[in-house]
Amino acid sequence: MEHTYYNELLQGDKGALKRALYKSMGFTDEALEKPLIAIVNTYTNATPGHYNLNEICEQVKRGIEADGGTAMTFGSIAPCDGIAEGHEGMRYILPSRDLITSSVECMVRAHRFDGLVLLGSCDKIVPGLLMAAARLDLPAVFCNSGPMMPACYKGKHYDGNIVTEAVGWKQRGEITEEEFREIEDLAEPCAGSCAMLGTANTMGCMAEALGMSLPGSAVIPAVYAKRMQTAYETGRAVMNLVKKGITARQILTEKAVENAISVLMGIGGSTNGIMHLQAIYKEAGLGHLPLEVFDRFSRKVPQIASVYPASPYDMIDFYEAGGVPAVMKELEPLLHTDCVTVTGHSVKENLKEMSFTSRREVIRSLAEPFHPDGGVAVLTGNLAPMGAVVKPAAIPDHLMTMTGKAKVYQSEQEACEAILAGEVKPGTMVVLRYEGPKGGPGMPEMYRPMKCLEGMNRASDCAIVTDGRFSGSNRGCFVGHISPEAYEGGTLALVEDGDEITIDVPNRRITLHVTEEELAQRKKAWKPVEKTLPDGYLNIYRKITRSAAEGAVMEVGKEE
Repeated sequence: MEHTYYNELLQGDKGALKRALYKSMGFTDEALEKPLIAIVNTYTNATPGHYNLNEICEQVKRGIEADGGTAMTFGSIAPCDGIAEGHEGMRYILPSRDLITSSVECMVRAHRFDGLVLLGSCDKIVPGLLMAAARLDLPAVFCNSGPMMPACYKGKHYDGNIVTEAVGWKQRGEITEEEFREIEDLAEPCAGSCAMLGTANTMGCMAEALGMSLPGSAVIPAVYAKRMQTAYETGRAVMNLVKKGITARQILTEKAVENAISVLMGIGGSTNGIMHLQAIYKEAGLGHLPLEVFDRFSRKVPQIASVYPASPYDMIDFYEAGGVPAVMKELEPLLHTDCVTVTGHSVKENLKEMSFTSRREVIRSLAEPFHPDGGVAVLTGNLAPMGAVVKPAAIPDHLMTMTGKAKVYQSEQEACEAILAGEVKPGTMVVLRYEGPKGGPGMPEMYRPMKCLEGMNRASDCAIVTDGRFSGSNRGCFVGHISPEAYEGGTLALVEDGDEITIDVPNRRITLHVTEEELAQRKKAWKPVEKTLPDGYLNIYRKITRSAAEGAVMEVGKEE
């Protein structure tokens, strides 16, 4: 009996060995005659946002098989930011993004799959998978695991970062050791991505706004049955794309990325969303996406959604308010509605099926936004000639413009120790440097210093200025991604204790009040701080990563 195979590698006598290898695992000729769809399942029981992905994977398989495909799975790394924070492991988190992209590329190009479903949920895994889809340009759909439920402590909802804040409470004697342990035990109540609009959930929203995941899927809670139903529909969706010949780069266009930027501004998402969209844009073959574009959108797109940590309303509230579709419904006049999505339909056609929100305390209209500008913004000035990133959505009004004296620290650990020792006084600009892509290396999150300020009651009268990144869970006045970074000899490297710095968010400026002549003198004596690195990947990353202003992408042959 003669068989006709869909996959190009399985044709004729040349494909016999490949077919035999697949048959060794139980695949039949009937299965191999169908499109071969890879499911990238980043399951691990070491990362809560990925713990339920095996169940989701099974549903995706059923959807693929129901619509005439054959599913094959493989995995990738999925490190957890929360477990990596505060030690050397955090330096590996951003670099893991590009490693994930390349590992998916290697497997997919080796096997020449016909389509791709990408399963992931956490901070760098989501962009890494989307970058892989853009690079490979196959029919592809992304599906996340969904946010976890919030913690409930003394009648109030929190995300897991209550634990870090509780360290400060205990330090000040506001809670006992028993209460501290109680908080630890209830802080993370179930599997899923962290229960706030941090980088993980921001990037889930970005995937949906880009058109790479099913409408309404990004913020379905991890424990809801609808999450499993969406996984099944994701399997069917990829088969629809295969049949129609719609590939990732037909979805990931310049207009689609602009839609995602609009949603990022509209929801006040994580500042990390900027560098990840830059990286996805590059992988889609669109070139460099300048920070100026984000600045332009931040001035024209108002913040219409307010979600924890910017407000008391958590991810479950956001889901009940309609999530990304409800936001895009409000932003529709500002969107490119002709963009194609993984449904095979345009944004306009998808939004016809969606309703406006019934919870105006969470999602407002364009006419009555929370803020007239976007929730993420770009600053420039002599301290950040190539740009820096802030999150106005998380900054209290009284800190939108502030001037203070610098207190300089050469590492995250040094800063945390000083803050917890009570050495940081009101009005201080905590300057944290040598934590950028090259200087860190790996551009670790300065999550812990900001949480230490909160715990020590300094978040309302101090700011952090750094070439590192911030967690989407942070709130207060913080300026990150300062470029050029200190390690490259940027102005940040020349700041001294007592220098005055002004942060002016409304006017998008950050200024070091030191003369150019004085800075030139300091530059003559400057030498970069060299950190001791273990042998391995970080040494490679430092050599070929680009600036934070360029998305911290890795480019061989592009090192300075």
